[in-house]
Amino acid sequence: MTTLNEHPLNRYFRQSSPQEHLLYEHLLYCVKAEPPSRVMERFRRLFVDGIGYREQEIWLAVEHIIFSKQAEQEFLYVINRCCHILINHWQMQPQLCGSIPELVSLLENPHTPALGSSRVAKRLQRLLQIFTQTEEYLTLRRLALVINQGVELSNNDSKPLGGLIHRYPYLYEHCLLSEDSSYEHQQMIRQIKTDMQHKFECDLSQYVTNQVRQAQLSRQVSTTAASRIIKPTNNPTLLSDRDLGLALKQFVGKVEGTHTYQDLAQHFIAHMKQVPNFKVLKDDFYQYLTSGINPAYGKRQFNDKLYSHLKNILPDSDSQKPNELIFVRTCSQVLNHLVVESKQNANHFVFVDLLSNLGTTFTTGLLLKIALVCHKVKPYLEKRFAILFNHYESFNRDGVPWLVKALENFNVASSIHFGKADVSYLKYLM
Repeated sequence: MTTLNEHPLNRYFRQSSPQEHLLYEHLLYCVKAEPPSRVMERFRRLFVDGIGYREQEIWLAVEHIIFSKQAEQEFLYVINRCCHILINHWQMQPQLCGSIPELVSLLENPHTPALGSSRVAKRLQRLLQIFTQTEEYLTLRRLALVINQGVELSNNDSKPLGGLIHRYPYLYEHCLLSEDSSYEHQQMIRQIKTDMQHKFECDLSQYVTNQVRQAQLSRQVSTTAASRIIKPTNNPTLLSDRDLGLALKQFVGKVEGTHTYQDLAQHFIAHMKQVPNFKVLKDDFYQYLTSGINPAYGKRQFNDKLYSHLKNILPDSDSQKPNELIFVRTCSQVLNHLVVESKQNANHFVFVDLLSNLGTTFTTGLLLKIALVCHKVKPYLEKRFAILFNHYESFNRDGVPWLVKALENFNVASSIHFGKADVSYLKYLM
């Protein structure tokens, strides 16, 4: 998968041609003046079918762009910019947002040029094929899935993982935005994220409340009778009811002795203020992270490797009094080790090994421990999940069940500790 930045004409240095400016101004005028159906037809004629366009000047501009010597690079910028001109306008009007998936669908399923088709149609087909292999196109496709909320893909394990993007608002800013995204587009994605996160938190709170009420009522009447009295609500996750129950118990209840994750985090935060230097902080952070790990697993190699990794973080600062910047960097480096470092270095053996040996819920709790003592690193942790999601998004879900469970568990944990899911009363029932 390529990105526009990998092409020779880096966006920071390239100059838009007069033909591009003409095309952009034309589309901007059209999208403001015409209904989406008419604009979509224009888009199809210009960029998909490659058939005659009424405004001859615009048609000639497109021909100039697609037959230039640098067309295979230039066109990628042009088509991406044209898409966002339309999207940026439609996204500001909720009744028009449904046009965005239709636009992406045009790019995804262009008509194959018939035998004898014009050289323009054949050239466009080739250039669109190149564009659909870029990260920018994937970003558009994910946005379309979120707007459609992936309804047609929700419960089919033989479908690609990418169809679940709508379920994870914490991935939106990492998977639906690119460096070129306009301010308006960024605001739209953040608003969708807020709305979807709020809906999940409300659904989770309602589900848990009903489960508790049913359990309490079942002590007085039969389970069947309790179900008739209290209207059942759907489990809002892809976890089984049992697995969701275990996750809630882990993320809300006591995990080490009489302490919850919040208790442990608060104690460590208070302790950090007393440490004399960074070296001691790293030693104490190691103890904090490994305190709940099964010794049989930790002593095999995990603990030693984690300690070695911590020891090698900013060794020149060992004698310094630790500050927030140093601790944020330390937490980031630990997350690299535990989950995945980067898109370029997508090795995630440690993460898979943790999931396989300690289970998804406990592994999520280990990551939660880091985010709770350093809130500023939470977006960085979300980015680690986004890297894994992007890496596997073309895989069928039944091929990566471990990742689906990890994404779902983190959604639950994040909603409880950083969102507004109201389930705190559970700790008094456990």
